[in-house]
Amino acid sequence: MYTGMKALVVDDDLILADGVGRLLKLSGFEVSLAHDGKTALSTFASLRPDIVILDVQIPEPDGFAVCRAIRDQANTPIIMLTVRDTDTDVVAGLGFGADDYMTKPFSSVQLLARVQAVLRRAAPTSSNHVALNGCTLDTERNTLTLPDRPSIQLTPLEVRMLESLMTKPGQVVKTQALIDLVYGPGGGDKAMLKQLVYRLRRKIEGDDGHAPLVIEAVPGVGYALVAPA
Repeated sequence: MYTGMKALVVDDDLILADGVGRLLKLSGFEVSLAHDGKTALSTFASLRPDIVILDVQIPEPDGFAVCRAIRDQANTPIIMLTVRDTDTDVVAGLGFGADDYMTKPFSSVQLLARVQAVLRRAAPTSSNHVALNGCTLDTERNTLTLPDRPSIQLTPLEVRMLESLMTKPGQVVKTQALIDLVYGPGGGDKAMLKQLVYRLRRKIEGDDGHAPLVIEAVPGVGYALVAPA
């Protein structure tokens, strides 16, 4: 199914890492393993994988730092693994750029479903550009071009979110509909979506606080994208 694609599995639990690696190999991936943050980053730089499965609690740097470092240089899909399932940890992981978050223990079926979902979201769409109010979203390069500003690099989740709103300008898109569109059915929640909106707003506003596109929250309903007059 994933023949020719590369995966990096990062976990200091050698048994779990090996099990995840074997599962991905059976699905066609070429798999590399790392058991600490330093090795993970060097392996990522040389391998340039198509997906990263990353545990939070690995020897320094920890999973959050590794996630942030990867996201600073690439839009590679990242699924974070942890035994901690508090909202704070989930929001932190997503804030550093993770595409999904799984709590241990998990089944093989669950992991493969999440892998399929994040890779599907990261895949280029047939129509690569969406334009609104002088802004252009490139869903293939994962960039947003704003008037009189350099292009902004986005994560696959941010692209999915913005595309869902830009194709329905001024319309309120219900929260659950956005969760399903961005994360896939069963793959996200309101807290994750709220954190994603926060990140997008910061990127769109820039240093001067001016935003040619504004994501408005409609309490209890959803979100709408509007272009200020």
